[in-house]
Amino acid sequence: MSWTGWLIFFLIVQVIHFAGTWKLYQIAGRKTWEAAVPVYNSVVLMKIINRPSWWTILLFIPIVNLIMFPVIWVETLRSFGRNSTTDTILGIVTLGLYIYYINYTQNVTHIKDRSLKPRTSTGEWVSSILFAVVAATIVHTYVMQPFTIPTSSLEKTLLVGDFLFVSKFHYGARTPMTPVAFPMVHDTIPVVKAKSYLTEPQIPYFRIPGFQDIKHNDIVVFNWPVDTVNAFQQYGDGKYYYKPIDKKSNYVKRCVALPGDSLEVRDGYVFINGKKNELPERARVQFSYDVKVNGALNPDMLYNRYDITDRYGYNSKTSSYRFSAISEESLNMLKNNPNVVEITRVHNGKGEWDRGIFPNNQNYPWNNDFFGPLYIPKKGATVSITPETLPLYKRVIEVYEGSELGITNEITQSGTEVLLNGEVITDYTFKMDYYWMMGDNRNNSEDARTWGFVPFNHVVGKPVFVWMSWDGINKKVRWERLFTTVGGSGKPVSYLLYFIIAVVGWFAFDFFRKKKKAAKK
Repeated sequence: MSWTGWLIFFLIVQVIHFAGTWKLYQIAGRKTWEAAVPVYNSVVLMKIINRPSWWTILLFIPIVNLIMFPVIWVETLRSFGRNSTTDTILGIVTLGLYIYYINYTQNVTHIKDRSLKPRTSTGEWVSSILFAVVAATIVHTYVMQPFTIPTSSLEKTLLVGDFLFVSKFHYGARTPMTPVAFPMVHDTIPVVKAKSYLTEPQIPYFRIPGFQDIKHNDIVVFNWPVDTVNAFQQYGDGKYYYKPIDKKSNYVKRCVALPGDSLEVRDGYVFINGKKNELPERARVQFSYDVKVNGALNPDMLYNRYDITDRYGYNSKTSSYRFSAISEESLNMLKNNPNVVEITRVHNGKGEWDRGIFPNNQNYPWNNDFFGPLYIPKKGATVSITPETLPLYKRVIEVYEGSELGITNEITQSGTEVLLNGEVITDYTFKMDYYWMMGDNRNNSEDARTWGFVPFNHVVGKPVFVWMSWDGINKKVRWERLFTTVGGSGKPVSYLLYFIIAVVGWFAFDFFRKKKKAAKK
């Protein structure tokens, strides 16, 4: 739905509100017209139901407002003496339309200074839970979101089993595009494994300004761009589902190329604008190796001494291992093992076409180890569009700058001519910035080399903090990683002790504050 459509919808809601409440406004001592003025009528309603004016803001925050509307309906009924369980149920199941019945048929009195304290312990619990969910939803959507690392594509920097806090405000919080959704979950409701949202309606893309731009080698959480129709099987029922941008699967990779960059991968190493990309101190590029031995290696030694934590398999017939991820440091130590006979890196040669590699076209015989050069689209930049360059940017034009922004973009070819919506084009100017996201585990990372560019409207946030880390191999907590920062130089430093001291200090302060307050009474 466009912004115009949402404006019309908003005005219709205002008419419905006025028609159902104008008489109640009068009974509460307000003017009839106050029920008709958008936004102002909500501020007045908060005064009528004896709630703070800032509640009005909550009515306009997507997803949060789904919780707040039933609360307001019930509060309105109670402000006019309708406190029974039946009134509450009718107010909710009729989506507030029960207020029409009260407005036009019942002789009610406004209770101006009614008590806001729940009459039962159950009511108090429900009230507390509702506002805890509201607060958590706001934090989850606009400030910080918890995230789990499921794969080893960024091994050495982020480990499988790391639990992160992802900042939404660094790059600017993206307002929800799918307004009818279960709060604080992504695309699936836990336990019941049901879809957590309605595909329609959709709110146009909008992002609150951030205080930082994405930089080279930033680790970024984003929605997987190709997670859409016929591209991702969901819910285990064998069907395929369209997924809105903000409900596509969350991925985390390193941004190696920015809008306007020219990217190339040479023998597994990234080059940006002709210069080799230098990773941060904590990062380690890893490759796959075949290791021939004269005897099986001790698994504990592989993990603890050589820091080989990713998959590996031993072939007894050839007396060799296939290690899927080894850093240069681990490789050098492994070479000195007396049981190691020969080490061979697993990689593709230049010009060997991998059909599964972007742009999936034989005119671009690229693979994971030799890829590009490729221009990364930048907002406002113009590229030549020919039958030769079209495979690189067709999805950008048709999908990311077309259907996902509510625009009809259809590209066809007629001989040597490229047509956009039936008109011949020789170039195209991009409407958005795009990024190139890759894993440090170069042979075992499904990244942009497989599915292409990441549009900026798919960016979720920046991982900033590891609050928990679980070693699934040894079934233990990695205590040294708890409360460590994702960025920075040198070995990660745990701030767990400082956190514990702060928590204990707060509880002690609160205890003595309450004790002192009680003594004064």
